[in-house]
Amino acid sequence: MKAQFKYSFRAGLTGRGPAFAVIILVNLVFIVLGLLQMLPIAALITAVSLSGTAIAVMMAFNIVGDVTIARRMFTAPGAYLHALTPAPRKNILLSSIVTMMVMDIVTMALTILSVIILSFNLASYYIDGNIMEYIRAGADGQFNLLSSTAASIAAMITGYLMFLLLILFCVAMRKSVFYNKPAGGLLSVILAFVIVYVMSLSFLLLAPFGIVSRIGVFFTISVSSVGIFMFALLLLLWAAALFMLTSKLMERKINI
Repeated sequence: MKAQFKYSFRAGLTGRGPAFAVIILVNLVFIVLGLLQMLPIAALITAVSLSGTAIAVMMAFNIVGDVTIARRMFTAPGAYLHALTPAPRKNILLSSIVTMMVMDIVTMALTILSVIILSFNLASYYIDGNIMEYIRAGADGQFNLLSSTAASIAAMITGYLMFLLLILFCVAMRKSVFYNKPAGGLLSVILAFVIVYVMSLSFLLLAPFGIVSRIGVFFTISVSSVGIFMFALLLLLWAAALFMLTSKLMERKINI
């Protein structure tokens, strides 16, 4: 299992690693100079603009890195190594998913945090006093807000996990069950829509915690702060189901 994480980590660094290092280094220079008040207002505005653009750049490189990890599982020559290794397919899938999640979340979190810090540095030029004092004053007694924010973050993470597993499940179906079938790619896309539709139906289970509405044939739900935790739990159950199904498909013959 340790070796699987190592290989997945190496594959995920392709393109993503150098891009992340450059973005963080440039942002760090701007942050340090800004905190030391060594930058004029024009330079701080430029720093905020560049760091905001860097979010989109980092997102693009994360997609490239995730595709590289996924290709190792389903496409030659990397898939041949997975086929020959004695490790269970679920271990390979787990290492790949965890690597994707950790790399994507860490890189995006640090990139976004850099923009926030640079924005605070810029705001300090327009606010009389220490910007951190204003933030602390606004945060005092906001336990419910912090709890709701934590729940929202948990829901976003589990939702992203489920999204990755949905893609990998459809790819595994394309490489196994739908292989050599007429319009196998189209069948995989249709399967993804069916899963999303059934998933939207499952939101009805959360009706006691929020308000269910319909958009076309799909259902959505607006939940309270307590309901967000239940929403995250539901997404986690969906992710677990997709993980088990995908690992089972990978145990079968995957055409590479």
